[in-house]
Order: sequence, then C-alpha cells, then structure tokens
Amino acid sequence: MSKTATLLALALTFVLAGCNTVKGVGQDVQKAGGAIERAADK
Repeated sequence: MSKTATLLALALTFVLAGCNTVKGVGQDVQKAGGAIERAADK
C-alpha cells in the first residue's frame, strides 16, 4: 500500500507542477500580446 501511495503522491506533484507551468506560459503569452497591441496602436 505504501508503494501505491508514494506513486500517487508523485503523480499528483507532477500534475500540479505542470498546471503551474502552463499557467505561467499563458500569462507570458498574454503580456506579449498586450505589448504587440500597444505597439500597433502607436
């Protein structure tokens, strides 16, 4: 049972880390899009 719990904990950690990474990339893309819009408005 402890091996299963360890594997489950590791899987959960990777899933949560992946979500944070994707969220960060999304924010970076959003900021880049805003900069492009501001440059186009000039």
